[in-house]
Amino acid sequence: MVHPFHPLYGQEFELITYRNNWGEERVFFHDSGGRLRSMPASWTSVAAPHPFVAMAAGRALFRVEDLLALVALLRRLEGGREISGDRAMV
Repeated sequence: MVHPFHPLYGQEFELITYRNNWGEERVFFHDSGGRLRSMPASWTSVAAPHPFVAMAAGRALFRVEDLLALVALLRRLEGGREISGDRAMV
């Protein structure tokens, strides 16, 4: 099972291996074309849910740190505005 916002949501794949790569836990599987793929284990039902997500019980879809990372990415794409910690930098 994959995170609800991922294009592969609702599909199931056979787990080939689960290991730490690039500083994060990742799952490896073969896609429909037979190619070996990987994604963060936290995006799947293999990993235990993040404590915030479990406590929110569907009332909050995003963690604060995820929203801040999204804002930082969007600002970089817009032309350089950065965000640091919990404060926006313009």
